[in-house]
Amino acid sequence: MDPIPYAGPLRAARARMLAVLQALPRTRIVEEGADVLRAECHSLVFRFVDDVEIRFDDTAKLIHFRSASRLGRSDFGVNRERMDHLRKAFLGGS
Repeated sequence: MDPIPYAGPLRAARARMLAVLQALPRTRIVEEGADVLRAECHSLVFRFVDDVEIRFDDTAKLIHFRSASRLGRSDFGVNRERMDHLRKAFLGGS
């Protein structure tokens, strides 16, 4: 997926993205750095863990992000859906 563009200060973009991550169900923030956020998302039924990483490139004003399953071959599109939601929520959609 393409990075998410942002305008304004890094601190504001980071705070906004942190709020989006914190609103995700069954999500725990595991690292909060100046230009990186990491979280663990747990699936509802089997409690599988997916790792989410958000990196801020303040020079280019872009947010690079990924979500990956720790186990299994297929996640049935859950990680992609999560990243689509994250993008929309950050940009002001639902």
